[in-house]
Amino acid sequence: VQLQAFGGGLVQSGGSLRLSCVASDAPSFNFDDMAWFRQAPGKEREFVAGITETGRTSYYSDSVKGRFSISRDNAKNSVYLQMNNLKPEDTAVYYCASALLGLGLSLDDYRYWGQGTEVTVSS
Repeated sequence: VQLQAFGGGLVQSGGSLRLSCVASDAPSFNFDDMAWFRQAPGKEREFVAGITETGRTSYYSDSVKGRFSISRDNAKNSVYLQMNNLKPEDTAVYYCASALLGLGLSLDDYRYWGQGTEVTVSS
C-alpha cells in the first residue's frame, strides 16, 4: 500500500486549502479507517481528523473542530482534508494514514503513512 498526500502550500491566515491523499495498491482501502495527522517544527506528530471506512463518522481534534472537514471517496481510493480559516498555528507537515484496526490518537494505531505535504500559514 502506498499513500500519496498532496495539496499543501503557502496560504495567508484566514485562507483555505484542500489536501488530498490517494491510496494505491490498496485493495482494502474501502475497509480502512483513515486519518490525517500533522507535525509542526519541533513538535510531535498529532492527530487532526479521522474518518471511518464508510465515511459516516468523523472525528476532529479540538484545535481544528469547526474549521477542518475530512471526507473520502472510496471509488477513487482517496481521502480529503478541507481546511478553512487557517491560522499560523496550523503550519505543519500533514500526513495521511491508514488505521490498523480502527481510529486512534496514537501513531501505533496506523499501519501505512503517506510522505506528508507541507502547509504554511502566514500571518
